[in-house]
Amino acid sequence: MKTLTVAGLATFEIYAAIPAGFAFGLSPWTIFFASVTGGLIGTFVAAFLGDKIRAFFHKKKPAKDAAEKKHPMMLRLWNKYGIIGLGFLGTMSVGAPISLAVGIGLNANIKKLVTWCCIGVITRCIVFTLIGWYGLKLI
Repeated sequence: MKTLTVAGLATFEIYAAIPAGFAFGLSPWTIFFASVTGGLIGTFVAAFLGDKIRAFFHKKKPAKDAAEKKHPMMLRLWNKYGIIGLGFLGTMSVGAPISLAVGIGLNANIKKLVTWCCIGVITRCIVFTLIGWYGLKLI
């Protein structure tokens, strides 16, 4: 049950899932695999439901204008680094669902964006699980 909680939290926010796993007393490997699984599920759900969600909320508004107004940092990443910056760096900073939402709004190539978001999720889980594990070793 604790592992499913970590995976469920990672679906929305990895920053909350990994500390929760350590608070539950799970092993670092369990935390890592649960958070990667949840993060990847969140990425794919956001990617494949993104067009439907965008169409539902923005029937009358152009999507690019909405993305520019709500996420100026993501737009700077997009303009400077392209799909890699939005997918990888965006996932590392604000999370894959937001990166995908902005990318869909900017009409990015969804397959490339999902690939870079998945790489970002895995990297983020590795980094934060190691930080948590080594941080607990210091205590």
